[in-house]
Amino acid sequence: MAQPPILPPPLTQQQPPPPAAAPPPPGVQVRCAGCRMILTVGPGVTEFVCPTCQLPQMLPPELMTRARISNNPPPTNQSVPAHGIDPTKIQLPCVNCKAILNVPHGLARFSCPQCGVDLAVDLNKIKQHYQHPPPQSRPPLPPEEVNEVAIEVEREEDEGGPVGETFTDYRPPKLSIGPPHPDPVVETSSLSAVQPPEPTYDLRIKDDLERSKALSCLQIETLVYACQRHLQHLPSGARAGFFVGDGAGVGKGRTIAGLILENWQHARKKALWISVGSDLKFDARRDLDDVGAAFIEVHALNKLPYSKLDSKSVGIKEGVVFLTYSSLIASSEKGRSRLQQLVQWFGSEFDGLVIFDECHKAKNLVPEAGSQPTRTGEAVLEIQARLPEARVIYCSATGASEPRNMGYMVRLGLWGAGTCFPDFQKFLVALEKGGVGALELVAMDMKARGMYVCRTLSYKGAEFEVIEAPLEAEMEAMYKKAAELWAELRVELLSASAFHSNEKPNPSQLWRMYWSSHQRFFRHMCMSAKVPATVRLAKQALSEDKCVVIGLQSTGEARTEEAVTKYGLELDDFVSGPRELLLKFVEENYPLPEKPEPLQGDESVKELQRKRHSATPGVSLKGRVRKVAKWKPASDGESDDDSDTDSGQESTESDDEFQICMICNSEEERKKLLQCSCCGKLVHPSCLVPPIIDLVPEKWSCYSCKEKTDEYMQARRVYVEELLKRYEQALQRKSKILDIIRSLDLPNNPLDDIIDQLGGPDKVAEMTGRRGMLVRASSGKGVTYQARNTKEVTMEMVNMHEKQLFMDGKKLVAIISEAGSAGVSLQADRRALNQKRRVHLTLELPWSADRAIQQFGRTHRSNQASAPEYRLLFTNLGGERRFASIVAKRLESLGALTQGDRRAGPSLSAYNYDSSYGKKALMVMYRGIMEQDNLPVVPPGCSSEKPDTIQDFITKAKAALVSVGIVRDTVLGNGKDNGKLSGRIVDSDMHDVGRFLNRLLGLPPDIQNRLFELFISILDVLVQNARIEGNLDSGIVDMKANNIELQGNPKTVHVDQMSGATTMLFAFTLDRGITWESASTILDEKKKDGLGSASDGFYESRREWLGRRHFILAFESTASGMFKIVRPTVGESVREMPLAELKNKYRKISLLEKARSGWEDEYEVSSKQCMHGPNCKLGNFCTVGRRIQEVNVLGGLILPVWGTIEKALSKQVRLSHRRLRVVRLETTKDNQRIVGLLVPSAAVEAVLQDLAWVQDIED
Repeated sequence: MAQPPILPPPLTQQQPPPPAAAPPPPGVQVRCAGCRMILTVGPGVTEFVCPTCQLPQMLPPELMTRARISNNPPPTNQSVPAHGIDPTKIQLPCVNCKAILNVPHGLARFSCPQCGVDLAVDLNKIKQHYQHPPPQSRPPLPPEEVNEVAIEVEREEDEGGPVGETFTDYRPPKLSIGPPHPDPVVETSSLSAVQPPEPTYDLRIKDDLERSKALSCLQIETLVYACQRHLQHLPSGARAGFFVGDGAGVGKGRTIAGLILENWQHARKKALWISVGSDLKFDARRDLDDVGAAFIEVHALNKLPYSKLDSKSVGIKEGVVFLTYSSLIASSEKGRSRLQQLVQWFGSEFDGLVIFDECHKAKNLVPEAGSQPTRTGEAVLEIQARLPEARVIYCSATGASEPRNMGYMVRLGLWGAGTCFPDFQKFLVALEKGGVGALELVAMDMKARGMYVCRTLSYKGAEFEVIEAPLEAEMEAMYKKAAELWAELRVELLSASAFHSNEKPNPSQLWRMYWSSHQRFFRHMCMSAKVPATVRLAKQALSEDKCVVIGLQSTGEARTEEAVTKYGLELDDFVSGPRELLLKFVEENYPLPEKPEPLQGDESVKELQRKRHSATPGVSLKGRVRKVAKWKPASDGESDDDSDTDSGQESTESDDEFQICMICNSEEERKKLLQCSCCGKLVHPSCLVPPIIDLVPEKWSCYSCKEKTDEYMQARRVYVEELLKRYEQALQRKSKILDIIRSLDLPNNPLDDIIDQLGGPDKVAEMTGRRGMLVRASSGKGVTYQARNTKEVTMEMVNMHEKQLFMDGKKLVAIISEAGSAGVSLQADRRALNQKRRVHLTLELPWSADRAIQQFGRTHRSNQASAPEYRLLFTNLGGERRFASIVAKRLESLGALTQGDRRAGPSLSAYNYDSSYGKKALMVMYRGIMEQDNLPVVPPGCSSEKPDTIQDFITKAKAALVSVGIVRDTVLGNGKDNGKLSGRIVDSDMHDVGRFLNRLLGLPPDIQNRLFELFISILDVLVQNARIEGNLDSGIVDMKANNIELQGNPKTVHVDQMSGATTMLFAFTLDRGITWESASTILDEKKKDGLGSASDGFYESRREWLGRRHFILAFESTASGMFKIVRPTVGESVREMPLAELKNKYRKISLLEKARSGWEDEYEVSSKQCMHGPNCKLGNFCTVGRRIQEVNVLGGLILPVWGTIEKALSKQVRLSHRRLRVVRLETTKDNQRIVGLLVPSAAVEAVLQDLAWVQDIED
């Protein structure tokens, strides 16, 4: 039925229309497909328009069949002949062949029956065409009616339940050796659903450990499983490795020391320990002493020569060799590498320990497209390949958070020979398809096979507060000025580089420098803005008898050192990092024209003539140099030899023909001819006017040449002066810019500023990577630069020394940077003198939540007297505020108390701006601002009623993006586009969220915040849409119900050869309903607490479906104006409903008795059937609103059968069934927790069938 794509259309059919059927004379009654009014249609009419809702439609098929039969018998193979419009469905045109299709309500994706193209329903567009509420994308419904409540319930079911409390307390499930751990430890609840294999290994050092109590039960458990795993070999022949994923503070160091001791008892007396910083060698020594292995020596490799380690000169026969990742890739001048040296010492048969501590430093072995793998990553791989029998341990708290960073963990045996992923690339692709849930599954798999432990210190007792330090008025003005200055500087550089296009620096280099300085500058500004608040909070904490740790990322050392070299060791005030950065940038990169060489009087004339002469020497036609006549008085004995300047090979041809005077053309007195040194003419001195009588200078030039030379000199002088003028003007502009920068009020280096305001270096312990610092003179005037170490302390020990002073309570404030504090412990340790409560202030957070957690792990560790208080500081600038909330949520999920905001927000992954949704949101925003597309949301501060506010915002936003170089090649329009900016955004910038966030900081605060708000609201819309379509990857979803029971025994469908771990299929029955009693209790408690609102209570739907109404309980949630909905059939819904929607769809019931009977009735009916009633097309497989549900979950080992499952699911009909979804259930009676892949009921057969070839096992 071909049709133009106007919607909804008056229909025409492809076949010639049949003559009208003769309905009963008085006409027929039909129900309108749009507004559901009953209409009477006159006799003979098949197409009509509803007078109420104006929807064009056709008689239903059954009333038109007689006409069809008489005229055009339908083909027999067609089970349902296509008759015009089916009023129970939506009519939509196919994008490809334009046929009008009857689409069942809620079918979101399907193929066109006519041309076979895959189609998707765009709900937003449908809304524009129908005035009445559109049916949402749901599965096919029976022809009775569209049940809106059923649609709502199904959408909620597709979203899955809330992601529950993600951590549970941990104690070793199968081992009871050793004392309990000194602090509470937790594990993710998905991991806790998996049991490790049975421990079979017997520790040799067990008795010693039981006596000394040096290791806790958790640490001993790790020892047993690691040693047990090291007895196995992978299919490739290499020895299997073990992964310690414990978080900061669980005591990885001691665990490693225990492993070294255990292997020592087995006569494996060589070990390799690779870590991030050379300071950690002292920690390694301490850990070995703690476990009673003081006799094992630790050798720092960076202090040893490159010769053989066991040679006489070096003499290392056994012990632990400690080195850093950077020295693993080092080599000597003679080309001997550390790697070679180690392999030689160990020998290829080596079967001792190789420990990769903090092994996330070896990441980027498999980099993103286009970049190179790092040398560290390659070295880590090579040493594993060359020592196949070594017992490898990987240690990292953040190792498995990003699947790409697991590339070097080849000894885990997750890919390669004997697995279903031939290489790491395939493994990566599968994981990236599976999303967050898949990552958690990999961790569970590793634990089940006994190669992984991952526990984290619980943050119980630690307190968090996110503190907003709004820019003070002075700072805000400073920031705004700075943003304007950078924008002007950009324009200045653009014009200067266009003016001197061929000069240095080359443009691409210039802009690279410009943007990197820009980013650094504004990060600095943000940090400086927080200094007053930091100092205030630190002083407050000290007055409460606590001590303070301040964390930041960068120290500004480079700027300080430059300033010291420039201005000397004594300065008036601290160096302003931002100012020095700007000065340095302009100083080194401002494009200047070349400085011209000045001319000097007469010499320059001769010089010029020489140049001209050398450019056109007198060369004969035959290429021989002419004999140059030198005029000499006759009295000098004329000898031929003098003038013979040619080489000995004289030509037979004579030169006479050339020796002619150019004026008299005679060959007389050839010896007297003069030659002009410029044009090479020959003349007699007497023929010239005036004739030359005196001696001729050696470099003589004829009159015409002389005149030209003088003119040229004149012009040249003017030209050089012009060049000089341009050069000086450029220089002036440059120094003017430098003066402006110097006059700008810019903040000091935050690190020096804080130390100074908190009492100087005597009161503050600094653990950073910098070598020197500025200290205020005792008189209070001026500052001096001095080295951080003193005579007694060497430079490499200075951080350890400062840490000791802090832990002994001699200094009560510590400042740590990322570089100086890796692995350092600053907690209120029970062994330390300083046991005051730590207050940890973060001045600058790293951009990844993982690294932020690493930094918090400095002050929150095992064996502490009190848990720290965290204060996350951030300014009210867009990007920063949002980021602080991510980190806070992450920590909250680790069991910490967050003050203030108690509402559970969306999962962390939604806040990861640099996700696929972030990239898409950025593109949508850029397209909207460039006016290539409409923006999906109204920009902040605008209203849809006033389109000019939106236009004004777009103009401002475009100008802002131009000023930070995201929009390029801009041209101001003229004519009808007068005043409009045109330009383009390069493709690579369209998706670059990092660049957007960094450049955003360089805008004045108001437009910066508005742009950020716009980006976030678009991101929220995209994430919400993905959630509705069922494509959002929300990681592991909790399936909640009041009663969850396991049906029968689980079936074993696969067994892993190496560890004996199994894959099982579980069948559960869930009862999700809520009885009338429970619902009334909920409502009563709300009222008792006095938290209720007037609108709380029981409601019934305003419309009936299949003769019945739906009942709900609604009460106001923590967000005002939003209501939580509880249904008798499926319990509490995830989505909250705004009051307006609630009042529109439901009405409040005042009679409790009526509410009770309706509630109980719905509760009863829903145990057997879904909300669509008895005629639902999906039959028993439909679970929408059905109270009792059957769920199949594949648990245990998933990785080995991953490919099989993916294949089986890809054949499913419904789209939401094709996705791999990871769920978590806990049985109500015996609290058995199962995490695994949800297998839709319709797909169970297919999955089992496909698994049969993986392994045929009966229960």
